Amino acid sequence: MLRRKLSGRAEHCVRPIETRYARSGEVRIAYQVVGQGAFDLVFVPGFISNLDLHWEDEGYSRLLKRLSAFSRLILFDKRGTGLSDRVDPRELPSLETRMDDVRAVMDAAGSGRAAILGASEGSPMAMLFAATYPQRTRALVLYGGYAHFHKWVMPPDKLEAFTETAETSWGTGATLPNFAPGRVEDTHFAQWWARFERLSASPTAAVALARMNAGVDVRGILATISVPTLLIHRRSDARVDPDASRYLARNIPGAQLVEIPGRDHPIWTGDVDRVADLIEEFLTGEPAIADVERVLAALLVTRIYDTAKLGDRMWIERSQRFQESWRTLVSRYGGRVAGVHGELMVSRFDGPARAIRCAAALREAAQQIGVASAQGTHVGEIELRGQPVGLTARVTMQLAAHAGRGDILASRLVADLAVGSGLHFVDAGRIDLDEMDEPLPVVQATSEQHLEPACRPKAKPAEPATLTARESEVVNLIADGKSNAAIAAELSLSEHTVKRHVANILLKLDLPSRAAAAAFSARHAGPDGP
Repeated sequence: MLRRKLSGRAEHCVRPIETRYARSGEVRIAYQVVGQGAFDLVFVPGFISNLDLHWEDEGYSRLLKRLSAFSRLILFDKRGTGLSDRVDPRELPSLETRMDDVRAVMDAAGSGRAAILGASEGSPMAMLFAATYPQRTRALVLYGGYAHFHKWVMPPDKLEAFTETAETSWGTGATLPNFAPGRVEDTHFAQWWARFERLSASPTAAVALARMNAGVDVRGILATISVPTLLIHRRSDARVDPDASRYLARNIPGAQLVEIPGRDHPIWTGDVDRVADLIEEFLTGEPAIADVERVLAALLVTRIYDTAKLGDRMWIERSQRFQESWRTLVSRYGGRVAGVHGELMVSRFDGPARAIRCAAALREAAQQIGVASAQGTHVGEIELRGQPVGLTARVTMQLAAHAGRGDILASRLVADLAVGSGLHFVDAGRIDLDEMDEPLPVVQATSEQHLEPACRPKAKPAEPATLTARESEVVNLIADGKSNAAIAAELSLSEHTVKRHVANILLKLDLPSRAAAAAFSARHAGPDGP
């Protein structure tokens, strides 16, 4: 029997007095940190959110107090919503971009590794994050989650009705029956919900968000999730069909599913304590250590060939020039060079949109050099170390082999995961691959007029090893030989926070110890330190 009570620490937990901002590219993401538990818990909100308003609702604030009683709870508003920077509704972020936002918030909060709680529309992104970054994911909890919007949330006709309501009545609380029909007659809650709509997103943004969420389909990556996973779903959920979590339970290895009574969908409605009890029991137990030897990645295989019957010398020269451009462009688009297999150049990316944009840039580079390119991309599990081998690599290589001159041929899964990125694909049918029992559905990235604007980066991405200003201060003090306690006193931080910064520094720089961090600081010291 689970205990249903708040600890003394939770009873005295108050609304956070500070909202901070993490920079993710050119956008600032609002976040709050509350609680001082033994591990970090990142809460990925659903459709809309507002960090300040959460604390004004009794159910929401109780949930946050419960969670912060046993964890260091990290809350944030997704870009375009709540207190975070607004974005052009026509350019709403993809799941891949939102993963970057989570990493930025974790870095800013000094969190190297955390449990991820994805609620409702936050679940697909949480699943993709856990599969892509298992080394940063302690465990995964999904509440009211789903892998495919139209199948388990709303079919296209109901989505159109929902968006029509949002277009004409957003900010009045008119969407409440879609989420919590049991609270419609609760005047106080209905008024709060109306403010929640207005202060979380504009009507245009809300409609755009709904349409973007409708394109989500992460069914293809479920088998690659390797972290301990808990699924919670209400048996009569009014918004997300309970079969959605049953499907997740069948397809995420080792996932546990708990169905609880209730009809209202939001995680902060109904029996909030029951939800918090389940999460606490799951996360404070002894979950198995995740296997971080394999991660989800997007592979890009590029091949070039001679169509102008160049002489051997000229061909070798142009081939070498292209390989130099290939290495440069892969790095520019946030990827890693993964190896060369004969005429095939293999690179890996954290997300499929980056792979496609890099492919477009490589196609242009090949044309400028005077050779022809053909490229294939696919998403799947690969070994974290060494050159990619196995099914994912072989399928991607075969896609590149099937691609024609100038083509960027991708598996359908790539297009599914790139929804919201601004990239365009056309159906290319199915192809028979040696590795597959059934023909593989494929798509082709369309002409350069569609790819060109999106594939030019607005700014060079930060290097993975870039430290925040606070982390730079900490590593300099480590180099001075100071203990965590001394660093905490000098920077007016708790010793617990300093420990987190040290752990994050070692993770970012891939260093084994404090001594190695001190050596790094000495090697990279400049006028202002590393």
